[in-house]
Amino acid sequence: MKAAVFHSPGKITCDTIDDPKIEDQNDIILKVTSTAICGSDLHMYSGGIPQARPMVMGHEFMGVIEDVGKNITHLKVGDRVVVPFPIACGGCYFCNHDLPGACENSNPDHYGPEGGILTEKGGGMFGYSDLYGGYNGGQAQYVRVPYANFGPRKVSESLTDDQALFLTDIFPTGYTGVMWADLKGGETVAIFGAGPVGSMAAKSAILHNAKKVIVIDTLQYRLDQIKKLTGCETILWKDAEQTVDEIRQMTDGRGADVCIDAVGFEPDRNLLDKAKAVVNFEKGSIKVLDACMSGVKRGGFVSILGVYPMNYDNFRVGQMFDKGITLKAGQSPVHAIIDKLMKYVETGQVKLDDIITHRLSLDEVSKGYEIFDKKEDGCVKVVLDPWK
Repeated sequence: MKAAVFHSPGKITCDTIDDPKIEDQNDIILKVTSTAICGSDLHMYSGGIPQARPMVMGHEFMGVIEDVGKNITHLKVGDRVVVPFPIACGGCYFCNHDLPGACENSNPDHYGPEGGILTEKGGGMFGYSDLYGGYNGGQAQYVRVPYANFGPRKVSESLTDDQALFLTDIFPTGYTGVMWADLKGGETVAIFGAGPVGSMAAKSAILHNAKKVIVIDTLQYRLDQIKKLTGCETILWKDAEQTVDEIRQMTDGRGADVCIDAVGFEPDRNLLDKAKAVVNFEKGSIKVLDACMSGVKRGGFVSILGVYPMNYDNFRVGQMFDKGITLKAGQSPVHAIIDKLMKYVETGQVKLDDIITHRLSLDEVSKGYEIFDKKEDGCVKVVLDPWK
């Protein structure tokens, strides 16, 4: 089969490899009909998340079931399904408490309670390094899906692949950042990052009746797109001080009720930012999180959706304490909310496929990663066709 294979930072190519096979009777084999490149894929592409051996990329995918293990009870060959990006067993303590990203069984080699940098991670994920289970991902013609009685969801024939695909990750992730904040209606939500997750967070804030949604980004074309799709207000980031000042001006000096970090540890950085990271033995930067802590009101809420793979010494715990900020971070509990979110899509309350800017064949995956990483050609979201 064809698959997008990671070889080293900056090198992901479309290779021919062996088809996956049933390895456990709780597996299914999926013929992938649509898959996408996610912003977190770029962390491996950049070298920010280490990976030594070749691996099939991708955790946003859907398709038609090609084969099923003997223990699969509610799915059959020919069913069309979408697959949540966390790999979760469905039976452990955390799965039973709606925390599939903390599954105790899907990442046996690197799982643990500590949450370390290179050890004691959470549950498994598709196509996201050996640290998270070493599972091949879905940027391929076929993929093995473990624990398939728990994860995959059947997709209504009324939905196209484009309409359903983003239920895998970016819509649940954006929605989670708003859900955590427990909006009552009438709030101001400031979202840092106008990429795919930031766009979905903006749509989710509107679903929760936010009075004002402000999206911040360093690129005007991304702000123009999200403003066109949602009607939100926008701020072009020049520096943190200017951005926070504009947020306060738009909120009677108080700051936003909720700030959402949809960027993570690899924001746009100048040479000084990069030098500081080297001196501090840190990877990337927490400059966006810092801006969230300043831009949120006293007593406000900060959601961290962007990936942070390590610890940072300059974390603003004093500011957090003085302002009384509530902070929550982590992976979306996709399995716990995907059915609800699918109904939003089925009833037309939210549109997901309007963020797609590029459609490429799997053969063009190297180009797809390059333009997505460099933000070229107006790129916001790349969808790959494995069979084109």
